[in-house]
Amino acid sequence: MAQQSILGRVSTLMRANINALIDGAEDPEKMLDQLLRDYTDNIREAEDAVAQTIGNLRMMEDDLREAQQAAAEWGRKAAAASARADELRAEGKAADADRFDELAKVALKRQIGFEEQVKSLETQVASQTELVEKLKNGLNVMREKREELVQKRDELVARQKVAEAQTKVQEAVREISVTDPTSEISRYEERIRRQEAQARGMAEVAASSIDAQFAGLDDAADDLEVEARLAALKAGKS
Repeated sequence: MAQQSILGRVSTLMRANINALIDGAEDPEKMLDQLLRDYTDNIREAEDAVAQTIGNLRMMEDDLREAQQAAAEWGRKAAAASARADELRAEGKAADADRFDELAKVALKRQIGFEEQVKSLETQVASQTELVEKLKNGLNVMREKREELVQKRDELVARQKVAEAQTKVQEAVREISVTDPTSEISRYEERIRRQEAQARGMAEVAASSIDAQFAGLDDAADDLEVEARLAALKAGKS
């Protein structure tokens, strides 16, 4: 039956572990979208099944009430026919009394038939009522599961966006680490330092050369002074 088929799917969905399904999915977002579509379709089918089952139940309940009323009515007719038969028999009208007794028997047979129908309908109504309750409960669970899926999907999409942003940041940081501009600046600074040191060295070399030249000039001046004084001494003696 369609109701039993829907009930079986409801039971399966009730046992479904959404977190486990998400963890095992290659693309959780697509999986959740598909689950939402499946749940929506199953809920629609379950709603139709519940409505149909409730409709059948109401019809059975109507039939049960009619059977109960008919059984009671034929019981009253049997009692009335039997009472009339007793009255006629008291009046000495045996033939008419027998005819009403036969009518009472017919009424009693009809009453028994409707009473059997009542018993059968009561069983069916009880069974259908139980099925309706199961379908209603299953339908409510499916609706709750669907809401859970919607929340999970929204949460997943938000987490995925955050994860993608974090991944981009980490990739950018890794690229900066690989091509660290400060290392290039350090090498450039070191080269400038070497050039500055070389310039200082050249300056020192140049300064040393000039000092030597001036020292040579001083020595020459001293020699001239010595020669002049020697000449003066010689001139004084003569």
